[in-house]
Amino acid sequence: MAFDLDIEGIGYVAGAGAAGEGSPGARNRAVAPTFTEDDLELDFSLRPKRLEDYLGQAKVKESLGIMIDAARARGDVADHILFSGPPGLGKTTLATVVANELGASIRTTSGPAIARTGDLAAILTNLEEGDVLFIDEIHRLNRMVEEVLYPALEDFELDIVVGKGPAARSIRLDLPRFTLIGATTRTGLLTGPLRDRFGVAFRLQYYTPEELALIVCRSAAILNVDIDQEGALEIARRSRGTPRLANRLLKRVRDWAQVRGDGAITEDVAAQALTFFEVDHLGLDAVDNRLLEVLCVQFSGRPVGLTTLASALAEDPDTVEDVYEPFLMQQGLVMRTPKGRQATRRAWEHLGIAVPEDV
Repeated sequence: MAFDLDIEGIGYVAGAGAAGEGSPGARNRAVAPTFTEDDLELDFSLRPKRLEDYLGQAKVKESLGIMIDAARARGDVADHILFSGPPGLGKTTLATVVANELGASIRTTSGPAIARTGDLAAILTNLEEGDVLFIDEIHRLNRMVEEVLYPALEDFELDIVVGKGPAARSIRLDLPRFTLIGATTRTGLLTGPLRDRFGVAFRLQYYTPEELALIVCRSAAILNVDIDQEGALEIARRSRGTPRLANRLLKRVRDWAQVRGDGAITEDVAAQALTFFEVDHLGLDAVDNRLLEVLCVQFSGRPVGLTTLASALAEDPDTVEDVYEPFLMQQGLVMRTPKGRQATRRAWEHLGIAVPEDV
């Protein structure tokens, strides 16, 4: 596909968030899995640089290790890679790890930042042989931009149009061989042709508390925080299976321990600190528990429509559906019925309220 080369307005955005993250208040929650300003201090210093330092996702690590070793042995670039999964599980970190293992430079951008075909052309023509191009939230690429990306991925070629009107002519440029790594939180929004052009796709899974405890201990060592295994496990249990959240909660607990304790993090200190910050033993915060109270108390356990529930919470319906509901449903606290959202028996038990006989 040919297009006009226009490099104005290119934007490189590291760690861009997913669509549907909700209001600023929702994004700034202590338990928000998306990247927030609160993570800036910790994010880059705590990210592992090598596969051996990356904890969890054992099958993904093993497959990547084989793929990288084979590419290095052939002296070739690695296949294009797609990482998918909920925010905060380490997709961006894995992209950096792959680049480091390949001994390649990484160029980082995001789907929304590549607004025009000329933006993509400028990025691709500035790559060098063997580079890794990482596109976060790749499902948000403009469709015209996506069309231009196809031949670049398959044949490492790019068509540009020079001039205008009758004098315009098409020039085909050879691109250096590179590896594209895409990350998405919504695999279903990827078009089939784009998805099929990735040589391998990995879906990252939520971490177990034991895996998160190892990550917390590693992060604490980097930050020179005194923590024992039980304290790390207590933080891990309240981290919703998400490393980003575990590191964020470690920072909060560290601050609390320095001000209210002796600086050391034990199980009791971690529990007191997280209770103070309104993160309960399931990882629910005040908004989550308020949503459960609305369903159980205000509406007496009856099914509630999404719009009605959002109004009761003074929130946007999309925020309720995309930000609050998923984890509550994963924990078996809320279910969707044909008549609306309804609390489960576990929600009543979690709130410490007697379960009505008709629930």
